[in-house]
Amino acid sequence: MAPSSVPCIALLCTIAIVAANLPHPLSNEFINLINTKQNTWKAGRNFPLNTPFAHIHKLVGVLKDDHFATLPTVTHDAELIANLPENFDPKDKWPDCPTLNEVRDQGSCGSCWAFGAVEAMTDRVCTYSNAKHHFHFSADDLLSCCPICGLGCNGGMPTLAWEYWKHFGLVSGGSYNSTQGCRPYEIPPCEHHVPGNRMPCSGDTRTPKCVKNCGSNYNVDYKKDKRYGKHVYSVRGGEDNIKAELFKNGPVEGAFTVYSDLLSYKSGVYKHTVGDALGGHAIKILGWGVENGNKYWLIANSWNTDWGDNGFFKILRGEDHCGIESSIVAGEPLLAEE
Repeated sequence: MAPSSVPCIALLCTIAIVAANLPHPLSNEFINLINTKQNTWKAGRNFPLNTPFAHIHKLVGVLKDDHFATLPTVTHDAELIANLPENFDPKDKWPDCPTLNEVRDQGSCGSCWAFGAVEAMTDRVCTYSNAKHHFHFSADDLLSCCPICGLGCNGGMPTLAWEYWKHFGLVSGGSYNSTQGCRPYEIPPCEHHVPGNRMPCSGDTRTPKCVKNCGSNYNVDYKKDKRYGKHVYSVRGGEDNIKAELFKNGPVEGAFTVYSDLLSYKSGVYKHTVGDALGGHAIKILGWGVENGNKYWLIANSWNTDWGDNGFFKILRGEDHCGIESSIVAGEPLLAEE
């Protein structure tokens, strides 16, 4: 995906190093270069050197989203903001919401826009009900059945994913090859990290067909299984307002510009250091904190648990780094008793 497709121009990634002859972005030389240029985060090998770039580009799948500006905006009161803690992990506030620990795998499909959405929606059914309700929204249903959301495995728009949830609803569904829910994810995990026992990645995955039936082992009707959003909104107003939203209501979906150095993230607080823009990427933002004096957002990625820090990463907070604070979408679920 060309950088022009990114939802936010990353003007604040100002420490990027411009070089005409950078090493291959998956090479040991590139990883070593990252580690010599900064000390806030550690780079290491997440992907085999021979990983096709068609697959790498499928990992980032956010299209330019002109609909974001049309969403209503939520702001939080000054008293809540003034009393927010320095560090916040939602698992401490909602210990009975197990999906806060979950890292999904989008496979070789540009479906991050759908994953960031259904992950946050799933968490919010639990947080809004104080763990009385649990519903694991299907990424497959959103990816394949939302005609307005974009191009399926070739990218989509987070704003319209949430609007689809509100107006048309989504069924349940677990991970690939699971029997969880109505429509489990159809695209298999591929070996897009260190060598293992999954199939190699190709990057040519097609969008699944929209099937408006539940699996044979799930005895609930497709239409009856659907759950809906009550309200959908953007969260603007900067760092403090985003923190208040996370603390009060739970995780949100965000989008940002991915640069090639993020592919090698292992630990610490990520700051773009070197490498080209790959495209826009959607993720789930959970919380925040401070590490070695560096403020960060805590984020769940959808590249499996063998990427990064068990599937999670931290990114610089408070400077709209790579556009991370400019495209926050969230919503309130319509709970079963309402």
